[in-house]
Amino acid sequence: MHGFFDEGTGSATADTFTFIDTGWSAMNFESDAFISYAHLDNVELIEGQKGWVTNLHRALEVRVAQLLGKQPQIWRDPKLTGNDRFAETLVEKLAHVAVLITVVSPRYVKSDWALKELDAFSQAAQGQGGLRCEDKLRIFKVLKTPVPIDKHPEELQSVLGYEFFKTDPDSGRIRELNEIFGPEAQRDFWLKLDDLAHDICNLLEKLDHPEALLTSQATGQGVFLAETTSDLSEQRDTLRRDLHEHGYLVYPMRPLPHEASELRAAVSDDLGKSRLSVMLVGKNQSSVPEGSKESLLEIQNQLTIERAGRGEFSRLLWIPPGLQVEDERQLQFIERLRMDPGMMASADLLETFFEDLRTVIRDKLKRPPEPEPAAAGHGPVPQVDAAGHKSLYIIHDERDSEAGSELAGHLFDHFEVMHSVFEGDEAELREYHDENLRLCDGVLIFYGSTNELWVRRKLREIQKAPGYGRTKPAPVVGIVLAPPRSAEKERFLTHDAMVMPQFEGFDANLLQGFISRLKA
Repeated sequence: MHGFFDEGTGSATADTFTFIDTGWSAMNFESDAFISYAHLDNVELIEGQKGWVTNLHRALEVRVAQLLGKQPQIWRDPKLTGNDRFAETLVEKLAHVAVLITVVSPRYVKSDWALKELDAFSQAAQGQGGLRCEDKLRIFKVLKTPVPIDKHPEELQSVLGYEFFKTDPDSGRIRELNEIFGPEAQRDFWLKLDDLAHDICNLLEKLDHPEALLTSQATGQGVFLAETTSDLSEQRDTLRRDLHEHGYLVYPMRPLPHEASELRAAVSDDLGKSRLSVMLVGKNQSSVPEGSKESLLEIQNQLTIERAGRGEFSRLLWIPPGLQVEDERQLQFIERLRMDPGMMASADLLETFFEDLRTVIRDKLKRPPEPEPAAAGHGPVPQVDAAGHKSLYIIHDERDSEAGSELAGHLFDHFEVMHSVFEGDEAELREYHDENLRLCDGVLIFYGSTNELWVRRKLREIQKAPGYGRTKPAPVVGIVLAPPRSAEKERFLTHDAMVMPQFEGFDANLLQGFISRLKA
């Protein structure tokens, strides 16, 4: 497909291929991509420097060539002016282009010439199997400057955009990703350019190898990466990039509708194609769709819960550690996530470093589908050591390390004891914790220097152990109420664990019920 088009003579050479049983017709693409833009958007801001579109064009050629391993044919019409007649030769050229790159701006949506290019490409695509290839559109939307979605041409309203601008959080002003705005803007330009180049290459490879389309949709490797708020857009872009590079289909692949019922239908459809959902929860409240009282994040969370109820699906929610939330409604939403006793076993709520989230996602996607629960009486044999001791996992806060170790020592004669550790990187500590929850026969939560919220979170993590791969019966769970004594601890009640006060120091008699139950 990656032929070489001679703009001067109009001659072309191209590889020939045929789409097999995919709804596509045989088609020769003489060039890889055409950049459609408004002339005003390529006027240099500083005399003597190249225009923004020229820089984008060159950068794409270089990066796509590096990813493909061969020189792509990416072109645009450099003589574009608003008064030129729309040449028949340009229409013919657009009929033989694999993908269209539109540089959307306030001027672009008003440009008759640019809109004609978009229409010509779309019309040609209808005779080539359509604009869509395996949930991917052959149109890439580069957003140079923000334009309200309802002002976009109809063909572009369902296309996800690549935002080559940033919004200043203090002033609200828009800054295009241009090197003249400093090294940070230049860095962000290349990050976004790399996303665009990867996605273009992925689509070009699919068009080059249409036989792969027959099986790729049936792999069950979709990941639903929930739409989030602007304060976490960089983290979401990073996850999307990670997932694409590892070959996963990432949903949603198109802008979500603004109307609530249409949005719910679109999200539900995407979740049906996915095995994992990832939701990033930040300090800002997300928008509220038309016809709804719930925010976009709340709706997506509700639908992922419903999807998890149908099985073979996992949920990950991430809150940045130390998050400061001023919006009262967002604060309430986050507290509901933290305290909701109905959080399903297939969900993990993480409040740790971003790199830890990336590690957990990779681990989740590597695991095979969860096995069906064992029939009663035929479950796994409880884990015991060589001396017949069952395993007990003591969970405590770092501030209670000394007291937790003492408790472990007291119980060592009865059980094979593991307890919380705090030295090592985030991934190692997480793996150690998850493995203990998968394998232990009993869990003791040490409620000492921490607070009730921490204890409730640990109870949820125990309940979600099947999501970590646990196949044996649920562990026996106890909570030790340790010094310092407080009204909060004295009021503490739960149906999910045996609560054992130890305010006056270790008393084996007060733990006897728990010990007997675990031994049994």
